[in-house]
Amino acid sequence: MKNCEYQQIDPGALSVSPSSAQNHAEKKVQRSRRKWEVFPGKNRFFCDGRIIVARQSGILPVTLGLIVVTCGLFFAFDCPFLVEHLTVFIPVVGGALSVFVVTSLLRTSFTDPGILPRATPEEAADLEKQIDTSGSSTYRPPPRTKEVLINQQVVKLKYCFTCKMFRPPRTSHCSLCDNCVERFDHHCPWVGNCVGKRNYRFFYSFIISLSFLTSFIFGCVVTHITLRSQEGKSLIQAIQESPASVVELVICFFSIWSILGLSGFHTYLVASNLTTNEDIKGSWSSKRCSEESGNPYSYNNIITNCCVTLCGPMPPSLIDRRGFLPLVEASPASEMELSPFPVKNDTNMEETCQEFALSCTA
Repeated sequence: MKNCEYQQIDPGALSVSPSSAQNHAEKKVQRSRRKWEVFPGKNRFFCDGRIIVARQSGILPVTLGLIVVTCGLFFAFDCPFLVEHLTVFIPVVGGALSVFVVTSLLRTSFTDPGILPRATPEEAADLEKQIDTSGSSTYRPPPRTKEVLINQQVVKLKYCFTCKMFRPPRTSHCSLCDNCVERFDHHCPWVGNCVGKRNYRFFYSFIISLSFLTSFIFGCVVTHITLRSQEGKSLIQAIQESPASVVELVICFFSIWSILGLSGFHTYLVASNLTTNEDIKGSWSSKRCSEESGNPYSYNNIITNCCVTLCGPMPPSLIDRRGFLPLVEASPASEMELSPFPVKNDTNMEETCQEFALSCTA
């Protein structure tokens, strides 16, 4: 015959006090999230939303690596010789250009290019009601365009079915980032971000300073090899004494032409107050339509266009990526889940335990 020992279970241990359940519910309700955590676009965020880059930003490390490696080889193998034979200002100028190039690149890559927030469901429904004035209850997709007048010229605004809004003038939807970007210029994989209203000045300063840096390093390396060959050595011997200079020459030679061409093209765009997107599409070309269709955004003055594009005030970011989402109230279902267990009667508990003990001793 087996003896079964048992200990009476405390009914209070099976219940959750109302105060602890209330504290747990308050913690769950107060759990707020930042807006970048639920951002609908195809972007990646770092440093708690302070840094924004495109999802496909794999070429950005290549760009940064080429700049750092080329500058590192220049300072390590060419600058000591040039300082000894020419002037100490060569590494000073090279260092200043290098820092400015890297800073401009990072600001271009990590700055919000001018993303427009998408319309909320309420705003999208209200816009569709304003468009659909027929009174029909069936769904009717909104028209794709509407016309506005800018500087006495008609400009068509397209409806974005992804962002559920009419795009403002000069705004386009980037298919890679899945965002509407204000004053959209282009999506640049080399900087890992879109180029738009808020970071175009950084992009322009990047390519201009990179042109000067590439030309400066190329000229210094050629001077370095030339001076070595004039010391009674052949060109092959001069190259053998500084093999890193050959690597710099190759990188600079194959990149300088595209960089200079890109800098010249964007200088023309800045002087004309155009974007790459508008120039490629020929939006304001007289060949596209019969009537006069000049650029309505140009001030007909090169200096004014440059100042407006590059020196105007920095517009604020509209997506508020580090802002908090509104707190969601606890639903009745969650309250039911967090409700304490019912406290059982002590008498019923004792009777159940006694029956269990009798069954064991039988």
